[in-house]
Amino acid sequence: MDSMPSSLKDEFLLDPKVIFLNHGSFGACPRPVFEAHQQWQRELEREPVDFIGRRRGVLLGEARAKLAAYIGAETDEVVYFPNPTTAANMIVRSLKLGPADEVLATDHEYGAMERTWNFYASQMGYRYTRRAMPLPTTTPEAFVERFWAGVTAHTRVIFISHITSPTALIFPIQEICRRARAAGILTIIDGAHAPGQMALDMHAIGADFYIGAAHKWLCAPKGSAFLYAHPEVQSWLLPLVVSWGYQSTAPSASRFIDYHEYQGTRDFSAHLATPAAIQFQAEHDWPAVRARCHDLAQSARERINALTGLEAICPDSPEWFAQMATIRLPPTDFGQLGTQLWERYHIEVPLVYWNEQHMLRVSCQAYNSEEDIQALVSALTELLGL
Repeated sequence: MDSMPSSLKDEFLLDPKVIFLNHGSFGACPRPVFEAHQQWQRELEREPVDFIGRRRGVLLGEARAKLAAYIGAETDEVVYFPNPTTAANMIVRSLKLGPADEVLATDHEYGAMERTWNFYASQMGYRYTRRAMPLPTTTPEAFVERFWAGVTAHTRVIFISHITSPTALIFPIQEICRRARAAGILTIIDGAHAPGQMALDMHAIGADFYIGAAHKWLCAPKGSAFLYAHPEVQSWLLPLVVSWGYQSTAPSASRFIDYHEYQGTRDFSAHLATPAAIQFQAEHDWPAVRARCHDLAQSARERINALTGLEAICPDSPEWFAQMATIRLPPTDFGQLGTQLWERYHIEVPLVYWNEQHMLRVSCQAYNSEEDIQALVSALTELLGL
């Protein structure tokens, strides 16, 4: 497998001495996108009153329109947030749930999201239920049937990841959303890892809410995320921060946008630079980049599984994983392994302890190469004594 052309690798600002296989945690911003971000910040500082007071609405509207087109939504169905956790907190805080109600999720959900649900469930008295979805997965149909068997007469909300954080699996959310809508159950999709890693169409997915990160796989600046809300459910969302959008003296055509877009003085340049990230990927044939990165993740999975003799957590198919792959490891001292990978080999890769299983999650982005995978496999061979 050929290495990624240096011209594209050089577009990123990462330390060349580090083998960076952890794009999934916080992303990495290409140089042109980072420069666009800085340009917006300079423009803000050049005339803050004009920028925030007079131009904010138009500028954010244009940025929302480009993001909406990218994810298959209407402009007034999307609003920017600083991160997915903030968007999730706004939704969860707005839910009218009580002791007779239940939220159904999987045991693959992101820790910050689980903490959000646990906090509000303890305040309101409802149940947050983690449906066990064991590994390895087999077929999407089997997954849906097992998950749906957890639905009860008390289920009011389904919360599920599109691509999971600990296990890096693509879940068949479209069928789950279809069944939920037919049953009158609200759906909230944690899509933090999906934008940029896979093509999206909000209307085809059919969720009530979809939360996405732009700073991860879309490669936008840190501080750019979004919430898609179906028009039917926008009206009962409460602003997480009450500000000028509430009882606005100059309301727009969308109360959803008014309530959640303008929340006091803040730097929204990361949102304005998000279209530059969309443009960057369009200019660099991102479907081809995704395919190549999937091949790298697949190579890492095959080689590490061959090294350890452990079973893969899902079938070898882009139906189940994209540019990220979580791979089983034998029981080991994670603290020592992580320290050695970083200090001896300068490899940045997350170690995952999930459901009493030791795992490693490899993220592959445009700047990675087969040499990076070889370096990881060589390091694991030595450190694990295999």
